[in-house]
Amino acid sequence: MLKISFFVKGALTLILPRWAYSRQSGGSSSARYCYSVFMRHLVRLHQTTGFVVPKTVAELGPGDSLGIGLCSLLAGAEKYIGLDVVPFTDLSDNLDVLDELVDLFQSRSPIPDDKEFPRVLPKLDVYAFPSNILDDDTLAETLRPERVDVMREQLRGGDDGDFINYVAPWSACERIKTGSVDWIFSQAVLEHVDNLNETYKAFTAWLSPEAIMSHQIDFKCHNMARTWNGHWATPNWLWRIARGARPYFLNREPLPTHIDFLVQNGFMIESIDRAIRHDGLERRQLLAEYHNLSDEDVVTAGAFLIVRKKQ
Repeated sequence: MLKISFFVKGALTLILPRWAYSRQSGGSSSARYCYSVFMRHLVRLHQTTGFVVPKTVAELGPGDSLGIGLCSLLAGAEKYIGLDVVPFTDLSDNLDVLDELVDLFQSRSPIPDDKEFPRVLPKLDVYAFPSNILDDDTLAETLRPERVDVMREQLRGGDDGDFINYVAPWSACERIKTGSVDWIFSQAVLEHVDNLNETYKAFTAWLSPEAIMSHQIDFKCHNMARTWNGHWATPNWLWRIARGARPYFLNREPLPTHIDFLVQNGFMIESIDRAIRHDGLERRQLLAEYHNLSDEDVVTAGAFLIVRKKQ
């Protein structure tokens, strides 16, 4: 069962429209956090597929900061597209983050590990700077002062440019050409998406034939209940009250739903890193719709997926 405060907040959004929208997304403007998330995706992708940062990348749900996307540009991408459901950030708010990220890349800083960010996934075996992926010659080009200055000027101007596009709401976006994106990634976002099938369908259209995706998905209750999977035991009518009129909430979909929609939309799974927890509610305590989950899926509290389009 959810904590009472979430029912109260949900009900208030139905009465007071201003409660339905918050300028905070839950994302982070910490440069070190953004650097850690980006590097974890990069390292796991490279380990699994030999991945190097491609030309055009898109991030679903950057939220309060474009820091992870800026990392992709500093690592070699030529264009970054940030896709939000509602506008959370102003480009100029990211100037300090960019400068801090440049310092981290220039110093070849180790990836901030579990001691600094214990809840960030995916986990890595080694947190050293990935010089096998980002060597000195690569960084000499991607960190050229003239190149970084162009990024800085675009952020300061606050408009779309050669390097950065920020699109909100992304669902109404017609600016992404079919087959134009080489990598789509997200971090703890897809659990908030209401229409997953349509989202994965959009990804299929946007991605180029050789493209890849990486998504860290959080299946926990986001501290709404006393147990990590308590939201899977909350009656649907109570869940609707907690949701209220918020523009986004938790969709409560488990891992198999994502896999089904990915396969239906022409993707194949390269790898799944599961975060397993055995301290939640038992299967018999969950809603009937979750009783058919496998023994592994019912204890999967998070997953890092690497997928690509079928050829």
